Amino acid sequence: MSYTSYGEFMRILRVRFHEVMGDTAKLLGVSVPFVSSVESGKKNVPVEWIPKLINHYKLNEREQKELSAAVEESKNQMKINLYSASPAQRRLAVSFQRSFENLDADTAEAIMKLLKKERS
Repeated sequence: MSYTSYGEFMRILRVRFHEVMGDTAKLLGVSVPFVSSVESGKKNVPVEWIPKLINHYKLNEREQKELSAAVEESKNQMKINLYSASPAQRRLAVSFQRSFENLDADTAEAIMKLLKKERS
């Protein structure tokens, strides 16, 4: 079974705290199969899990940042709020969504470079 960044992060935590996936499921109030589907990337990490994990494992600031990064990297779906988007931004979002699955690595990197320039 392959794990997401979040799944790997959680496996390391469980080993460190001598826990198993069933312990995580109990802590979060869900089933073991649901925890497994989140860790393998079939479902997104529910936002209400984050504070429970931080408190239970007493994560320091660095570990909290690692957890947040792992959650972001592991998302399999994202929503874009288009409420205040211009018509051009809306067209871009729809076009990007339609062609996303067919982007090759070089094109994805070129887009990333372009977006990083915009933020600078």
